[in-house]
Amino acid sequence: MEIVRSQRSRTNTPNDSVSTLPLYRYAPQLEVRLEDFEVFAMDRLRVLKGISDALARGKRPEEMENLVRDLWKANMRHPEASEDVNKDIISHFVLRLVYCRTEDLRKWFLSMETALYRYRFLLGSSEAKRALMEEFDLPCKAISRTEFENAKEKLEQVARSFDQPLPTADAIFYKVPFEEVPELVAGRRVYIHKGHAYVAMHQVVSLVVTQFRSNLSKALILTNRKWTSTIREQERDRLTPIVEALSMSYLGPDYSQTKEFGEISIKDLDQLARSSFPLCMRHLFDKLREDHHLKHGGRMQLGLFLKGVGLRMEDALAFWKAEFSQKVGAERFDKEYAYSIRHNYGKEGKRTDYTPYSCQKIISSTPGVGDHHGCPYRHFSEENLRAALGRMGVGSRAMEDVVDKVRNRHYQLACTLTFEAVHSSSCDAGINHPNQYFSDSHKILQPKVEIVI
Repeated sequence: MEIVRSQRSRTNTPNDSVSTLPLYRYAPQLEVRLEDFEVFAMDRLRVLKGISDALARGKRPEEMENLVRDLWKANMRHPEASEDVNKDIISHFVLRLVYCRTEDLRKWFLSMETALYRYRFLLGSSEAKRALMEEFDLPCKAISRTEFENAKEKLEQVARSFDQPLPTADAIFYKVPFEEVPELVAGRRVYIHKGHAYVAMHQVVSLVVTQFRSNLSKALILTNRKWTSTIREQERDRLTPIVEALSMSYLGPDYSQTKEFGEISIKDLDQLARSSFPLCMRHLFDKLREDHHLKHGGRMQLGLFLKGVGLRMEDALAFWKAEFSQKVGAERFDKEYAYSIRHNYGKEGKRTDYTPYSCQKIISSTPGVGDHHGCPYRHFSEENLRAALGRMGVGSRAMEDVVDKVRNRHYQLACTLTFEAVHSSSCDAGINHPNQYFSDSHKILQPKVEIVI
C-alpha cells in the first residue's frame, strides 16, 4: 500500500464475483492519498468504538445487528460507490498498523474487528455467506441426505433445547471438526459425532468468525514485527506521527469555541460546577477552591474546559487570579501564570486556539503526586470514587453499576452511567468529552435552571 500526498487514488472497481465482505488477507496494492489514509481510518474507528460502547452496555444481538448496519452506513460509505470496498480494506489495514503496537491495543482491535465481522456476515445474503465460506476454504463439508436422516433425531433434540425451529428436509448442515467451533461446543449448541460438529447454516457464523479471529491475531503479531523493525523508522517523518496519534484520536465535535449557550459569567461557575460539570472537572474545580492552586496539568485540563463552556478570557484571568492570589499573591500570578491563560486563548505565542481535552486524552494522562488532573474513574481508588460519586448524588444501585464498569476499565461508560444517574435521563451516544457532558447536561437542566449570561 503506497501512500501519496496529492494524487487521487486510482483503483479498480471490485469484481462482482468477489464477496463484499473481504478476507483482509493481504494489504491492497493501491496508491492512497495521505488525507484518505487518516480519514478512512477515523471513519472505521467510529464504527469500532460504537460497537465497543454497545457491547459494554450489554446490547442484545438483534440490537447489535441494527447498530452495526447503521454505523457502517453512516461512516463507511464512499461518495463513489465503486470505492466502498477499497475504503473498507484500506481502513482495516491502516488500523491494523495503528493497533498492532501493544498487547492492549491488539486485544481491543481484535475483539472489535471480530465483532464487526460477525454482524456484517450475519447481515449478508445466503449467497454472499456461501461465497465467503468458499473463499475462506473452511474445513467443512455439507452433510449428505443420508447423514441428515441418520442424525435427524439428535439435531432435533439440539434445536428443541434452544427453542429453535426443527430442521426440515431441505435444511443445510455442515460437518466441521469440533475444535473449529469452540463457542458452539462450549454452549452445547451442536450435535457432535465422531469428532465432528454438525453446524446449521444459521450457526456457520461461528466457524467463519473463529477463522477470521485466528487469521487476524496472527497478522497483528507479524505487523507489529514489521512496524518495530522497519516501518516506524522509515516513516518517522510522515506516517509514524499519524499512526501513533490515531489510537488516541477524539472523533466527536470541536469544543474549542462554545456555540450553543454563549458566554458564562464567573458568578455562575459554582452553580454550574454542581449541576453540569463532569466528575473530572468538578474535582479540579473543588480542589482549586479548596487549595487556591493547581499544578500545570490541572490548570490546562480545567482551563481549556472552562474556555470551551463559554468563559471569556478576561473572566478567566479574573477567576484564576482571584484564586491563585490567595496562595501566591497577585503580583506573582501576573508574572508566572497569566501568560499561560492568554496563551490557551490564542492571544500569546503562536496564537494557537487550543482545544479542550477529550476523555481519551484525559484518561491517558499520568498524574503525579500532588496532581489532581486525569480521569477519576481511572485514577481514583474505589473508596475515593465512591465518596465522589456520593457527593454528586449518585444512588447506591447506580454507584454499583459505575464501579463495575470501572473494574472492567470502561471509564467513559462509567462516566455515562454517572451522567444518567445524576440527570435521570438516558445518554445513548455515551460521554466522549467533558464539554459534551456539560452541553448535554445544560440542555436537560436549562428549562429548570436560570443561568445569567
